Amino acid sequence: MALWTMILRKMANNKWLQLNLWFGLTLCVALFSSMPLYSEAILQRTLTKELQQIQHEEGVYPGYMRIATTVSTSKMDEKSIKSIARADRFARAIPDRTGLDALSFYQQRFTHKMKVYGADADEREKQYQKTAGSFKSLSDMEKRVKLIEGRMPADRQDGIFEALVTQKFLFAAKRALGEELILESPESDRGTFRVIPVGIIETDAAADPYLPYLTNETEDGFLIPFEQFDREFVKGGKARLTLLEWRFALNYEQLAVDKVEPFTQAVTDIKRYFRGRLGVEEVNIPAIETVSSYQGKQEKLDIMMLSLYAPVMLMLAFYLYMAANLIIERQKTEISVLRSRGASRLQIMTAYVIESVMLGIAALAAGPFLGVWFTGALGASNGFLAFVRRSALEVSLSSTAYKIAAIAVGGAILLTLIPAFLATRVTIVGHKQQMARRSQMPFWHKAGVDVILVGLSLYLLYNFNRRQEDLRRLALDSDALQLDPLLFLMPAIFALGGGLLVLRVYPWLIRLVYWAGRRWWPPALYNTLVQISRSSGQYLTIKVFLIMTVATGLFSANAARTINDNMESKIRYAIGADIALATKWESDAPPPLSTASVPQAGTGSESLAETRRVQYTEPPFQAFEKLEGVESVAKVFRKPDARFSAGAGGTSGKTELVGIDTMAFGSTAWMKGGLLDYPINSYLNLIAPDPKAVLISRSLADKAKLKPGDPIRLNWDGLDQAQFTVYGMIDYWPSWNPLPSAAGNDDKAAEPHLVVGHLGTVQNRLAVEPYEVWMKLKAGASSQIVYDQLKENRVQVTSLRDATQELIRSVNDPFRMAINGVMTLGFVISMLICFFGFLLFWLLTLAGRSLQYGVLRAMGLPFRQMIGMLVSEQLLTSGAAVVIGVIVGNATSELFVPLFEMSFATADQVPPFEITYQLDDYLRLYGIVGAMLTTGLLVLGYRLSRTRIAQALRLGEE
Repeated sequence: MALWTMILRKMANNKWLQLNLWFGLTLCVALFSSMPLYSEAILQRTLTKELQQIQHEEGVYPGYMRIATTVSTSKMDEKSIKSIARADRFARAIPDRTGLDALSFYQQRFTHKMKVYGADADEREKQYQKTAGSFKSLSDMEKRVKLIEGRMPADRQDGIFEALVTQKFLFAAKRALGEELILESPESDRGTFRVIPVGIIETDAAADPYLPYLTNETEDGFLIPFEQFDREFVKGGKARLTLLEWRFALNYEQLAVDKVEPFTQAVTDIKRYFRGRLGVEEVNIPAIETVSSYQGKQEKLDIMMLSLYAPVMLMLAFYLYMAANLIIERQKTEISVLRSRGASRLQIMTAYVIESVMLGIAALAAGPFLGVWFTGALGASNGFLAFVRRSALEVSLSSTAYKIAAIAVGGAILLTLIPAFLATRVTIVGHKQQMARRSQMPFWHKAGVDVILVGLSLYLLYNFNRRQEDLRRLALDSDALQLDPLLFLMPAIFALGGGLLVLRVYPWLIRLVYWAGRRWWPPALYNTLVQISRSSGQYLTIKVFLIMTVATGLFSANAARTINDNMESKIRYAIGADIALATKWESDAPPPLSTASVPQAGTGSESLAETRRVQYTEPPFQAFEKLEGVESVAKVFRKPDARFSAGAGGTSGKTELVGIDTMAFGSTAWMKGGLLDYPINSYLNLIAPDPKAVLISRSLADKAKLKPGDPIRLNWDGLDQAQFTVYGMIDYWPSWNPLPSAAGNDDKAAEPHLVVGHLGTVQNRLAVEPYEVWMKLKAGASSQIVYDQLKENRVQVTSLRDATQELIRSVNDPFRMAINGVMTLGFVISMLICFFGFLLFWLLTLAGRSLQYGVLRAMGLPFRQMIGMLVSEQLLTSGAAVVIGVIVGNATSELFVPLFEMSFATADQVPPFEITYQLDDYLRLYGIVGAMLTTGLLVLGYRLSRTRIAQALRLGEE
């Protein structure tokens, strides 16, 4: 009981310190618990949206599943009947296998097709009647079809089948409802069946909103009761079965991310079961490709979030250690006294363990709920420090989140106990000796930790950059590089090492300042310089903390801005304009030939097909120019497989040919600045006067040894060459990828080539072929307005790319949302704990130097000069740390932000990855740090004004 009393009394005496420590522990728990919460919630929302998109694009319910199998046996023996019964049982168990409830289910069975004619038909009619149909059955037939005439069929036992038919099939049979029909089997036995159509049906969409029975899928047949079909054809074997079918509408909303792997495994098991069991199987699940793409995605997202969180967690760990160390520093005298009076280290550590566990339990109680809030902030992130009103993520605390939170609390508690463990080794004598040797060199300085950290991070960076160069040289995708979480920990390692390296030199700078003006410095500044130069180790903690905070915040800001800017530039460059579309052109091209009618090799018809050119008719272009909401529109002809011939040696090869109208293209196309030697409009103005002028890629110029003024000949299949004149070289052009496309046998990727010329000249001297239509929208105009007008004008669009829509999809990508959210959250948390850490350190420092300030006041130092001393001390420590943090943060960004190029496909990274700095981020950072320092000075000044001289002196005597 005495131990508990001592612990509670000690915590009450240091309540503000304990509150700061609890705050750090709670943040730690919230960060760790938010990782699984976010990855699960955002992937779940994305998966659900992508499944809903299937319904929007393909018009099929996302949970639709169709399983069909042919029946290879011609006779129904006992073995076949049992196989069909087992297949039925397996099919009905599919919802349980997939873990999803069946919202709807039905099955169908079909016999082979038979000749259909009227019972009263004569021989001539039988001979010329071409109608064929089969018997088919549908489970729950009465509930699924809509009877528009007649009645439902009865299960008769007199050898006559009553059936439902469609209106179309009844017309083909040339008989009326109620008239008897004969089905004659094409098999060798020539068996016949008597059928009377008693009802006409059509699709009843209202009968089942998830899985409607569509009568137009199989219109040529007689629908009879399911039980009758089973008795007569499955068990009775009166006609050969050809197809069995089961259809499901599974509740896709129950498909959680953690059920993706069991679901895909269940689909694999279904395919394996039906493969060859009864015949040829067909398993149609439209959502399986989307669902399969999520396999392992949560693990990758968790790893990426852990990597992105690493700098923030390192800084948070530093904060926890600093808070715990400050608490222990205040209690070192008490600990040393206890040790000197016989208390064992185990007893002292037990007290601190209990104290830390109490704080940890309190953090564990509040942290996960704060993690839910963090998850909501991540889900609402639309960019760095930008939030939008998205539908809230459905987040629920899970056992996984609590397990990770408990592990985080355990690790944090061990971290905070390190200072206490070190303090228990010191007796009262040793403690007094340490207080007298506060100017001793810190461990990191003697061990060279700063040099080791910087060297390690630069070595890892070198290896990474070397592998990236190999990817570019071989034109491989970034997936070829294994993602190492350590790559994202490198910025934090470098920032810490760089900060410590600068702090190694900083005391010498202070001494230089002191030495340079020691005769002129006022007393307040003189005292500050002496204090800082003699006790530099005292300020090491806060300086490292501020450097880490500012550097991490800047790195987060620059990384997020860079990723967002490069992703937007990549999408806009690849499309070339706001909207790029292609329309259907009329031509004299013959319809595609069937396989049976394709001429054999070596015949004259094949040769004719090869040489004959297709003639196209250009559709009216005025309709695009009159579209509302469109600022400008341009024709862009692209021929990827054109050929060139140039140079004295007759160098030839493939090239992409682009034909444009220079004025319209310059007003419509999007081009990022800095990619070309001159603005793109300068190149357009260069070739505008000469119809034969072309621009060529630098790769083509190097290959063919071309320079401005040289001729170049162009053509493609079936055309004579036309001569043009080279006017300039370009490295990039809207929508053209200059990067090597694929590696060849010699491990060297093939470089693409480009020629840009006048569209009119290409059409006049070569051929008129379909071109793309590029559009630039007016400010504030919506793409939907353009779509509606195109639909109203009946423009047949064959392909379309919309930059706005692709940007929206990119922003909603779980991985990009995680990057933006984590970077934003990291920046905010960095600034928050920076403020608390700053106040905590300086308030404790001020309290520990009360005697010094009391003596100075007693000596007659004015309060104004004491405030000046406090301000100069802040500027030379905290202010200098902020400046160093900015320098280290910029260096970290320059070196390590390019790591995020792995987020993009290496072979498609055009324009080149470029680091983006935004002034607003720096102003925001300076504003936050300035407000923090100002607030801290006001608080410290207020505390200093409340210090009484006599009380301070009495405290010193005690």
